[in-house]
Amino acid sequence: MSAAGLVNGAATAATGPGAEAPDNTVSKTISRTAQERTKGYWSSSRMKKARDASVLVEGKSKNVGPGKVARGSAKIIGGTSTAVAPKVRQAAYGGGYYTGGGKVVQTTGKIFFTLAGSDYVCSGSSTVAANKSLVQTAGHCLNEGPGGFATNFTFVPAYNNGAAPYGQFAATNLYTSTQWASSGDFDYDIGYAKVGTSGGKTLTDAVGAQGVGFNLARGQYTYSFGYPAASPYAGEKIAWCHGTVVADTYGGSSDQGLACNMTGGSSGGPWFSGYSTSTGVGTLTSVNSFKYTAGPQSGNMFGPYFGSVVQGVYNQAQG
Repeated sequence: MSAAGLVNGAATAATGPGAEAPDNTVSKTISRTAQERTKGYWSSSRMKKARDASVLVEGKSKNVGPGKVARGSAKIIGGTSTAVAPKVRQAAYGGGYYTGGGKVVQTTGKIFFTLAGSDYVCSGSSTVAANKSLVQTAGHCLNEGPGGFATNFTFVPAYNNGAAPYGQFAATNLYTSTQWASSGDFDYDIGYAKVGTSGGKTLTDAVGAQGVGFNLARGQYTYSFGYPAASPYAGEKIAWCHGTVVADTYGGSSDQGLACNMTGGSSGGPWFSGYSTSTGVGTLTSVNSFKYTAGPQSGNMFGPYFGSVVQGVYNQAQG
């Protein structure tokens, strides 16, 4: 895969039960010893050498295919700033470095983690939560799918060319869907990390938090952000793209696609609907997950639909 990961062109069917419980969550609690080790692990040198996580999901085409994601009642949980949809929609934009401002610059950041002895990098977003300490990302940015959870997981909000103006927030708990953890099902490629404090502040107190929505209408105009690391990007600055999301007509997954040139390293970066370019605030509706390596939709970034299962994972993580 790429950007998230590139899925091989010949995708085959994945299981997709029609009725799913909203509490399909797998989690890991990280010991205090491991948390302290993480705080000292990520030197600037290690951050520079971390690989984008696209290699972790290459060849998982067998887990992209027809399925039905359970959908419940629409719900939006507001963030620390009010999202006001723009009156005039921007023209679709296929991707480039973000040069604007607003809250999104603070709430979006880079994620660094270790899996199977290697260091990787993804993207993530500070998300509204009762615990005021929640990072949203892709499932493959914290769990092998199938396999174990990551170690040395830390979130660096507002990362910019090596600078970490708000410090590092090491994970205390990791969460993903049962479907991702057991079979690597991209319809449920979602991850949440509860993080500790940095400089005595919770993540929300430090940078704010974006609101999140579940079971919303498909096909919305969407803004995506992340830290793509593969050419033509370098992973040191935030990038974005925006346009109307479309159905996955190639692989037949329940995911939605956005025309976007972001590459590996942007995995887990936030998708927003109702996004305001003046305030940098919107409603989180998905994350950068995967791209196809071939076919008519190979230029699209796909992200999981936030239905009842993702809502259930969020509910477990945010308390």
